[in-house]
Amino acid sequence: MQAGTSVTKVPNPIDRPVGARVRMRRMLIGMSQEKLGEALGLTFQQVQKYEKGANRISASRLQQISEALNIPLAYFFKGAPVSDGVVSGGFAESGSEDNFASDFVMTAEGLSLNRAFARIADPKVRKKIVDLVTTLAEGSKG
Repeated sequence: MQAGTSVTKVPNPIDRPVGARVRMRRMLIGMSQEKLGEALGLTFQQVQKYEKGANRISASRLQQISEALNIPLAYFFKGAPVSDGVVSGGFAESGSEDNFASDFVMTAEGLSLNRAFARIADPKVRKKIVDLVTTLAEGSKG
């Protein structure tokens, strides 16, 4: 390699979905990046890089994360792409509606909505809420 040239580091296809699952679980249990970083002896910036898939998570670090988030290791790989590009179930292909839904659920707004909805015990009320949101969404289409 010549002096002055740089190589752009491209994340492995598994790094982003694993990082996204770290973020989703952390947010679901209400833990900040700072708190997770403290539990792992890292800065919150390093946690951010893991969650975005910018940095790979080593096996030993993933074990620490699973313990800090109180979740089994397998959780991070459910639906992850395998070497032949096939998805093993759970992570959707890029650009699909399922991917949009999982991306939304990982936002603060999506998590808040999901938590509140899950606390509604009456299935009839939940159904009415789904019907209402569906109607509102259809009405907002230009």
